[in-house]
Amino acid sequence: MFRTLYAATRIVAGVIEAKLKLPAVKKLPKELPVHERDRKMHQFPDYFGKMMIGCTGSKVTVEGLENIPKVQSVLFVSNHQSNFDIPLLLGYLNKPIGFIAKMEITKLPIVPHWMEQMHCVFMDRNDRRQSLMAIKDGVEKLKNGHSLVIFPEGTRSKGSQMGEFKSGSLHLATKSGVPVIPIRIEGTYNILEANGNRIKPANVTLKVFPPVYPEQIGMKDAKELTNYIKDIIEQN
Repeated sequence: MFRTLYAATRIVAGVIEAKLKLPAVKKLPKELPVHERDRKMHQFPDYFGKMMIGCTGSKVTVEGLENIPKVQSVLFVSNHQSNFDIPLLLGYLNKPIGFIAKMEITKLPIVPHWMEQMHCVFMDRNDRRQSLMAIKDGVEKLKNGHSLVIFPEGTRSKGSQMGEFKSGSLHLATKSGVPVIPIRIEGTYNILEANGNRIKPANVTLKVFPPVYPEQIGMKDAKELTNYIKDIIEQN
């Protein structure tokens, strides 16, 4: 219980700090190169993500960061175990990222304003037309040099078993032409979901696989690409 209260207190303090830092981020010069502006803007989200993981007392092992291009935009495709997956990716990927996120998040205080600065894309999975527009928006962001993360399962598995990967979001890769980088997250569910939503320290692994170039391997179909990426993540 103490760990849960401590983490909650740190997170509330972090949200207050996020509100104070937001105006400065909005004032970053528009003429900065995309990767430079994103790097400056992400300094606080990256700190916040690592802080959230740190206050749980968890140990994080990261493999494969050398597989991530330093400047080129990419589409990260990850399994989804826990609410702590997003802080993990923010804190440990060492690359500015935005997320394909549920529309419900726009109702939260402060968070959606930061997500807009991070070039996140909000998607309403119950509205096919809006979902198609969100995919189009995501494709443009990728083409403009911003990297994105998608969780094709669509929701948390709350365990080590991966759910079905939905193929619609992989249109982001086939239509943008950016490389796809599979990611395997293991152990984040042991921080919270496996403990009746009480925070406990866990051993967490973040593994980054080599980039996949859909055009080079002849995969222009989103469903085929989805199965290919899932096999990489699941078999490893």
